[in-house]
Amino acid sequence: MKPSDPVLQRLATARALLLDPYGLDEAKLQHALATVFEHRADYADLYFQYTRSESFSLEEGIVKSGSFDIEQGVGVRAVVGDRTAFAYSDDISPTALLEAARSARAIARAGGGKVKVAPTLAQRPQPQLYRAADPVASFDAAAKVALLERLEKLCRARDARVTQVMASVGAEYDVVLVARSDGLIAADVRPLVRVSVTVIAEEGGRREQGFGGGGGRRDLAWFTDDVLAEYARGAVDMALTNLAAKPAPAGETTVVLGPGWPGILLHEAVGHGLEGDFNRKGSSAFAGRVGERVASKGVTVIDDGTLPDRRGSLSIDDEGNPTSRTVLIEDGILRGYLQDSVNARLMKTAPTGNGRRESFAHLPMPRMTNTLMLAGSHDPDEIVRSVKRGIYASQFGGGQVDITNGKFVFSMAAAWLIEDGKLTAPIKGATLIGNGPDALTRVSMIGNDLQLDSGIGTCGKDGQSVPVGVGQPTLRIEGLTVGGTG
Repeated sequence: MKPSDPVLQRLATARALLLDPYGLDEAKLQHALATVFEHRADYADLYFQYTRSESFSLEEGIVKSGSFDIEQGVGVRAVVGDRTAFAYSDDISPTALLEAARSARAIARAGGGKVKVAPTLAQRPQPQLYRAADPVASFDAAAKVALLERLEKLCRARDARVTQVMASVGAEYDVVLVARSDGLIAADVRPLVRVSVTVIAEEGGRREQGFGGGGGRRDLAWFTDDVLAEYARGAVDMALTNLAAKPAPAGETTVVLGPGWPGILLHEAVGHGLEGDFNRKGSSAFAGRVGERVASKGVTVIDDGTLPDRRGSLSIDDEGNPTSRTVLIEDGILRGYLQDSVNARLMKTAPTGNGRRESFAHLPMPRMTNTLMLAGSHDPDEIVRSVKRGIYASQFGGGQVDITNGKFVFSMAAAWLIEDGKLTAPIKGATLIGNGPDALTRVSMIGNDLQLDSGIGTCGKDGQSVPVGVGQPTLRIEGLTVGGTG
């Protein structure tokens, strides 16, 4: 590889931040790994991380809060069979690294656990999915506040009924280095930015809210006035739609989901159930069903961590494996699961590059990156026209899912009645109730308008949060239960 190779550049950046200042080199890393193997272990790795983040929030034209944070540390993992031992330290030094390695070794011998340690080259090619930029340094504090002030003005200028605007901007510079007992050393430099806005509109004594925003693995210069205007439009229009909304009807009906962010339903109701750990343990509704039909024909679901600049994308996962485009469901047939290294080994399959962790103080586990349903052949207007009576949902709010049976409940943040093939009255207070595996079999029409979300998703699992992306085309789903207030 040439010195200009982005893989080597990322590795050089990680060494400069995470190894060189503390007198660490590859020999000391290998010594720490060898320390773990003084007792029986099948595998071990070291995960170094440096994260610098900054955020500001604005309300009523006033900066309400601001924060700047630096975190760094190292996690040491040892795997013995199906047991994992883990120790971590926020002190990066040869002494702390060896103490963490000894602790992981002792835990592995004793039977598993996790402790925090008190302070006292082989390389695989990965694509350059995003620039190794530092978004925290891309704008100074005054420019970040000015960005939020522009966004507030855009929201207020859109409609006089807007009475309150709350906006925030965040930037993160994350550098990781993974050293493994199989000899691999890999690194990544991960920028991440996000802008979000919530507006409240009032009319006739009624108050409603709308939200918008987005981001990705970019720097803050990406938030041009045109981009901010689109966020303002989405937030204000949602609030105004809800001002005019009437109570949602309840009952079983045809539901049309809009493209983009409604893919969060797919992520929650289906994606988590396709993660390898749940299926290895038999706790997922999809366990043991590879090769079976689990969805309507035409339904193809993928998880793709290789999409350029996307919030959920990674050059490597948090075990050092390149991310990939993994086909989970193909034309309705279940093809496989999302795997980290440990679950892949235990299930006798290959890792898919989906081993992710919140930080150096957490264990990796199988997690989604960007989870999408691929486009079909139907024009989205044709799908709406095909519905005699139903509901069209363009935005979702919160929800919850039980992965053991796939049952879900989601609130609709923006929705309309469909009557005689046309969108008529907006509705509010609607919840979508169903079962993920069952809902996939009820998909009857798939639009040709695949869209990705704007870059706002954060996924929680077992107390860990990681950035993710979702996407889908317009979908017609038959016979879903809608809980309403009307």
